[in-house]
Amino acid sequence: MTDFAPLLQPDRGEPAHTLRLVDAKTFDGWLKAQPQRVAAAVEAQRFAGKGYELAILPGDRDADDWSVVLGVANVEELSPWCLAKAAERLPEGAYRLAEGSSGAAALGWMLAQYRFEKYKKAQDAAGPRVLLTSDPARIDEAVRLAEAVGLVRDLVNTPAGDLGPAELASAAEEALKPFRPALTVHSGSEVETHFPLVAAVGRAAAPGREPCVLEAEWGDESHPRIAVIGKGVCFDSGGLDIKPSSAMLLMKKDMGGAAHALALARLVMASALPVRLHLVIPIVENAVGSAAFRPGDVLTSRQGLTVEIGNTDAEGRLILADALALAAEHKPELMIDYATLTGAARVALGPELPALFSNDDALAEDLLEGGSEVTDPLWRLPLWSNYAEMLKSEIADVNNAGEGGMAGAVTAALFLQKFVPDGLAWAHLDSFAWMPAAKPGRPRGGEALGLRAGWAMLRRRFG
Repeated sequence: MTDFAPLLQPDRGEPAHTLRLVDAKTFDGWLKAQPQRVAAAVEAQRFAGKGYELAILPGDRDADDWSVVLGVANVEELSPWCLAKAAERLPEGAYRLAEGSSGAAALGWMLAQYRFEKYKKAQDAAGPRVLLTSDPARIDEAVRLAEAVGLVRDLVNTPAGDLGPAELASAAEEALKPFRPALTVHSGSEVETHFPLVAAVGRAAAPGREPCVLEAEWGDESHPRIAVIGKGVCFDSGGLDIKPSSAMLLMKKDMGGAAHALALARLVMASALPVRLHLVIPIVENAVGSAAFRPGDVLTSRQGLTVEIGNTDAEGRLILADALALAAEHKPELMIDYATLTGAARVALGPELPALFSNDDALAEDLLEGGSEVTDPLWRLPLWSNYAEMLKSEIADVNNAGEGGMAGAVTAALFLQKFVPDGLAWAHLDSFAWMPAAKPGRPRGGEALGLRAGWAMLRRRFG
C-alpha cells in the first residue's frame, strides 16, 4: 500500500514552498497586488484562477525561491480534491499553505500520490510532495482516511487471478490484525451448513477458490452494537447466465463492497470508536461449471426463506442475504452493507454516485448529510414496496431476480430487505467502486465511493 503518513506533516517552520489559493472572487484583487515579475509569470502561464489551475511564481532571492498560486472553487471552503491536481503536478519537496489549515484538502493531497505498482512501476513519478499543516491534531484522522481509501483501491485493482476467496480473506485478516478482533473464517462444511446461499453461489469455483465467510467482532460488549457487511464476489462470470465478455472485463471489482466494508471496519477500530462492531464478509467466485447452481433451482437461505433462482447473475444479493441474516441474529442497533450490486444503479446515477436504500429515515438522513459534509455524496432511492410483486415466485418464497427487467436497483434492495427484521435500522449502498476516468486525486481504477459517507455517519452517531 502507498505510505501516506510521510505526505502530511506538522509545520515546524522548516523551509517549504508556499501555496497561495485564489478563486474567481479573489483572483483579480490578488493579481493587482503582485509585483511585475509575478504578474508576468502569471500571464506567461495563462493562469486565470480557475479550479485545478496552478502557476509557479518567482521569488526575489535565488532559483529555489519560488512559490505556487492555485485556483480553487472557494477559498473559504476547501474540498477534499482542491489541492489534488497540484499534488500530482508539483515537483518533489515540502509545501505549506500561505494562510489557514489545509483541512479536508489534505486528504486529496495524499490520495493524489496513491500508486498501484504491484504489476507495473510508474516511470515518471515524482518523489513525495509533503504538505506541512498548522493543524497537527487532524493529521492522524486524515492519514487513516487516506489509508482506508488506499486499501479499497488496492484490493479492487488486484486481478481476480491473484485475489480469490482465500486471498481476500487473508488480506482482510492482515488489515485487521493490528486491532486484534475476534476473527473467524468459516469454510468447507461450515459454509454448506450455515450459509447455504453462499455455498450455492460459490460451489462451481475451482479447488482452492472455494467460498468462505469472514466474521470479525471487535469492541466493548457494553457499547452499541453495529454490523457492517460487504459483498465479496472475487470474480463474477454471471454463472450459467453467463455475462458477455465485455461485461466481465471489470468483474475483478465485484468484491468492491467487501473492500468498503473492510476499510470501514478498519476505520472504526483504528479510531477506537466506542461501538461493538460485527463485520461479515461473504466471499465467493461465481464460476461456470458442472457444479454451478442453475436457473430454476430453489435454495433455502440461512434465515429459512426459500429462493427461486431467476438469474444466476443476480448472485450478490444471495450471498448478502445469508450475511444479513447472520448479523441480524445478534440484534445490532444498525446494519450497513456495501455492494457492487446492480448495473441499474449505474444507469440511474452513473459511476460516482452510490445509490442509498434504507428502511430508516433518520439513518438515511445521517448518511446523506455525512456524505455531503465530506464530499462523498450518495443519492437515496426508494424501497418501493409495490415492486415486490416483481420478485414473486410460484414455487418459492421469493425469486432472486424476477421478471420485467425494470427498477433493478430497487428490486435488488427489496430482496435484501426480506432478510432484515422489522425495526432494525438498515442501509444498503449500491456502489460502483470504480473510476472509469481519472479526476484529480482519483486515478482510473478502484475507488472508495460511499466509504467516507458511512464513516461520517458513524462518527456523527457514536464519535
